[in-house]
Amino acid sequence: MNIKTIGSICSGIEAASVAWEPLGLEFKWLSEIADFPSKLLNIKYPNIINLGDMNDIPMKIKSGEIDAPDFICGGTPCQAFSLAGWRNGLNDDRGNLTLKFVDILNSSDSIRLNQGKNRSIMFWENVEGVLADKTNAFGCFISSIAGLDNVLERKKWPNSGLLRGPLRNVAWRVLDAKYFGVPQQRKRLYVLAGDKNFNPENVLFELHLKEKLAEFPKFDLSFKKDGYQFEVFREYTDCLYSAYGTKWNGNAAAYNGSLFVVQNNKIRRLSPLECERLMGFPDNYTDLKGATRTNRYQAVGNSWAVPVIQWIGKRLINQKAEFQINSDSLVLFTRIQECENGSIFFDFGRDLVDIGEGIVINCTAIPEECTFNSLQSIIDTNPPKEIYISPVGCAGILRRKNERNLKINERLENILINISSQMSDDEIEKKSRIQKRGRFDNIETSNKIDQIKNVLQESDKKEQDFTALSNKPIIIQENQNIVNILSDIENQLLKTQSELDKLNELFNKLMNESKKIK
Repeated sequence: MNIKTIGSICSGIEAASVAWEPLGLEFKWLSEIADFPSKLLNIKYPNIINLGDMNDIPMKIKSGEIDAPDFICGGTPCQAFSLAGWRNGLNDDRGNLTLKFVDILNSSDSIRLNQGKNRSIMFWENVEGVLADKTNAFGCFISSIAGLDNVLERKKWPNSGLLRGPLRNVAWRVLDAKYFGVPQQRKRLYVLAGDKNFNPENVLFELHLKEKLAEFPKFDLSFKKDGYQFEVFREYTDCLYSAYGTKWNGNAAAYNGSLFVVQNNKIRRLSPLECERLMGFPDNYTDLKGATRTNRYQAVGNSWAVPVIQWIGKRLINQKAEFQINSDSLVLFTRIQECENGSIFFDFGRDLVDIGEGIVINCTAIPEECTFNSLQSIIDTNPPKEIYISPVGCAGILRRKNERNLKINERLENILINISSQMSDDEIEKKSRIQKRGRFDNIETSNKIDQIKNVLQESDKKEQDFTALSNKPIIIQENQNIVNILSDIENQLLKTQSELDKLNELFNKLMNESKKIK
C-alpha cells in the first residue's frame, strides 16, 4: 500500500507514533485534549501540531488548514463502551465522538476524491465490549463507515467480521496483546477500512497454515533479577486500566494477584515503568518533569499495545493478496448476510474459518506467529517505595475478600496474611481509621458529615445575627432540610454495604439542597 501520511485522533500518548514512525510513516497532525497526554505530545513530538478538540477537524480539513492524510487512526473514548463506563454507548456524550470520527473520515475523503486520490485508510481501536453494546454502537459505526443507509442490527457482533459496503470495505478482529511480546492479557478490537479497491481482510486476517495455534507458555513464577528475589502469581497480567494508580485493591486483579509483584518478601503494585513495558513503550516514556504516578498510570492504561499496532502497520504497508473471500462460496453460506445495495456482511466469529478450496483463515485473537515474554522481562528492580503495600493495605484486601466472599489466589492470600500479621488487629484498625478511604467509606463519610454540620451551624448563626439586625424574616428551611438529610445519612451508615446506593442518593439530595443556600 502506498501510505505515507497519517492523522491521529484521540491521540493519547501516541502509541501509533511509537509503532509506525519507525516504519517510515509521517504524522501530519495529532488530536488530544487531556492535559498530561497533551504535555507529553508537545515534548515528544514538538514538530507535529496537536489540533486539540476533534470536533473542529472536519472544518479544518475542508478548509485546507490541515492535510487530508492517506491514513486516519484513532480510538474514540473506550469508556463509553466498556463495563467500566456502565455501557452507556451512544447515549453518552462521549459516544457521539464515534460519529464525529466518521465525519472526519468523510471530510478527508471529499478532499481526496476531488484530488483524484483513493479514500483515506481508517484504523480504529476499542475495547471488545463495544461488540455487545446495548445501543448497537458498533453496528452504527461500521454501517456509517461502509456507507449503508440503514444500520445493521445485531445483539452481539462477532469478534471478527467483514462488511463490504457501497462506500468502503470494513474488517475487524479482536487480538490479544499477550501473543505479541508483552505479558499482558489485553484483548482489543481493531477495525480497518478503506476504498472499494482495498481489502482490509488481507491485513487483519491470516492464512492458517499450522496444525494448531500457540498457547502461552509456562514461565517460572519465582525468579531472581539484579540480585533481588521476585515472585509473581501468573505468567501474564490482567489488562492494565487507566485507574490502576488509585483503584488497585478492589478488582479481580487484586485477588488473582496478576497486577502485584513480591520483591524481597514485600508485596507491591506494578511501577509506572513496568506498566510502560507491559504496553511496549520505551522505558520512562511518560516520565516527564512534574508527572505524578497517577498521570503515568492513567496515560499508559488508556493507550494501545504498541507491538500489536506495529504488527498491523507492517501488514498494511506490505499487504499481499494471500487469499480471496468469495460471497458465493458454499462453505460460507451460514456466515453471510446480504444487506442493502448489494452489501454483504461476513460473520467469522472468533474462529479458524474455512473459506473454500482448502483455504483456512485465522480470525482468532491469536496470530499465526506469536512472540512471548515473561513478566521477568518487564520487572523494575528499583521501584518507588510508595507503591509497596503496607500491612494495613494487605489487611484491607483480605477484609474485602471475606466480606464479599471472593476467591483469591492461595499463594497471594498467604503473603497478604504474613504481611498484615506484622501489625496487631488493633494497630491496623487504628491506622485504617486515619487513612483515606473510598468514596462511600463510613469513616470518611462521617468526617464529611461533621464538616458539613460545622458549616451549617456557622451558617445558621450568621443568619440569626442578620435577622436580629434587620428585623426581617429569613427562611432557613433549606438548612433544616440538610440537617434532616444528614440524620438519614447517619442512620444509613449503620447499615451494610448493600445500602450504599441509598446513601449515594441521599448525598445527591444533600448537594442539591446545599446549592439552594449558596
